[in-house]
Amino acid sequence: MSDQQKAAIHLPFSDKYTDDHSQQYFEKHHRKKLSDRMEHRMAERALALAGKPASVLDLPCGTGRFWSLLAADPQRELLAADYSQAMLDIAAKVRDPAVARRFRLLQCSAFEITLPDNSVDCVFSIRLMHHIGESTNRVALLKEFRRVTRDTIVLSLWVDGNYKAWRRRKLEEKRRQGGEKSDNRFIVPSAQFEQECRDAGLVIVGHVDFLPRVFMWRTYVLRKKSV
Repeated sequence: MSDQQKAAIHLPFSDKYTDDHSQQYFEKHHRKKLSDRMEHRMAERALALAGKPASVLDLPCGTGRFWSLLAADPQRELLAADYSQAMLDIAAKVRDPAVARRFRLLQCSAFEITLPDNSVDCVFSIRLMHHIGESTNRVALLKEFRRVTRDTIVLSLWVDGNYKAWRRRKLEEKRRQGGEKSDNRFIVPSAQFEQECRDAGLVIVGHVDFLPRVFMWRTYVLRKKSV
């Protein structure tokens, strides 16, 4: 994919993260104590599966929900990026200053990361892939992550084969019948996504489920295949 094609990929939902919406995003997740703890536990297990990388790019970092977890290793090199400058500003304001200072912040698209090849040991991407409905766009994103990482990728998405996915399918069908638009969140069959990973030149190390057979959230650990 050419640089021009990469730059042309734009996710409509990305534009909603204004100053006010970014603040609301922080407050919403700050209230969800139990699910936030469970998601942190899932991410922690995935990072261990990735070999506890020495350098990490958090993208999209949002309001820095995972910064304390990523900064738990005092020697880890930390970078954080988001398409929304408002998200970066809120993160720098609401997180522990001692933690926030450790992060190098970048404003960029996940499809065109402003870093050289092989910049970090791990690209850490939580709550982005489930917004991408087109297979070609998912593969493009995976290839860009592969370019930037030296070793692994940790990312979450919604997969099928669980109760919540069944409920979501029912809701989507009802919306279609009522003429409602998609809310830009998508379930991907796990077999299809795993093939997309292979197409992007990645090896599947393993995965961690939020709550197996119940919730849609799954975090994959992928490794860059040697050329």
